[in-house]
Amino acid sequence: MDWIQADIYTTTEGIEPVCGRLLQIGITGFVIRDANDFREFLANKDSSWDYVDDDLMGLANCETTVTCYLTNDADGFAKLRELRAEMEDLAAIDDDLRYGRLYTELMNVREEDWANNWKQFFRPFLVGEKLAIKPSWEQYANPEGRTVLEIDPESSFGTGQHHTTRLCLEMLEGYVNGGESILDLGCGSGILSIASMLLGAERAYAVDIDPNSVRIAAQNAVKNHITENYITDAGNIVTDEELCSRIGTGYKIITANIVADVLIAMSGLFGRFLADDGIIIISGIILERCDEVMEAMDKAGFHRIAMRTANGWAAAAYRKK
Repeated sequence: MDWIQADIYTTTEGIEPVCGRLLQIGITGFVIRDANDFREFLANKDSSWDYVDDDLMGLANCETTVTCYLTNDADGFAKLRELRAEMEDLAAIDDDLRYGRLYTELMNVREEDWANNWKQFFRPFLVGEKLAIKPSWEQYANPEGRTVLEIDPESSFGTGQHHTTRLCLEMLEGYVNGGESILDLGCGSGILSIASMLLGAERAYAVDIDPNSVRIAAQNAVKNHITENYITDAGNIVTDEELCSRIGTGYKIITANIVADVLIAMSGLFGRFLADDGIIIISGIILERCDEVMEAMDKAGFHRIAMRTANGWAAAAYRKK
């Protein structure tokens, strides 16, 4: 099958609302190219990068772009119509043009190109004090003896490189002590729940609105030799009562790395799944939306115990009041 590549041109400030709109219409896998992120990479890259080729250097001055892939068939074209309608709606409320052009450019992509294009940007890297993240095709000597997490996201969100995911991983290191039950809402590639299992959690339930993400998460769990006590499920907890019943209750740790609007919509449901002494880690929050999300969590019966920020994004940990 061939694919349609949809490039949405925006700004750094526009990443969160654009991705939020994509999530709302069921597009959960996307690639973000942002010059600000790449400049930070250049400033902080370690010695394992001997050089940066010209294609990557071009990102230093690129227009911020959110890219997603749609099937080249009737379903894909229907989804494209939804996408364009969402961007037109977002542009209509963006009076100050903070979100950029919001123009969508299309190109056809062959299956083999789609499957491999993103790989050039993914190399082994370290997160926090315990984790090393690597794709399956890269070798990593692991001189520090870290816990190695092997992840191939394919079309799902979650290599660990984006600030939102890294913030969650850093927090998980402090809260996973061994034997916990984990609920990963909006699991994407499964990186957060798989990391939790590798750090010592006993079981994990990974949920995503996109069945393709659920499939990829299950595959990544097997790649990390996690074959027991790892459950995947597809659906929307806001609208699917049967899914909520399957998930159950009493989770020691919940992770929800999504976007502000979805976190606000889900906030009233978190308490249903969380153990009384449990912790929920939320992320995907652009700093300008922090107050809204924190207010929603407060109203839902949670108090904040920790918060981290990086490059305009925030993650926070909560307990029940």
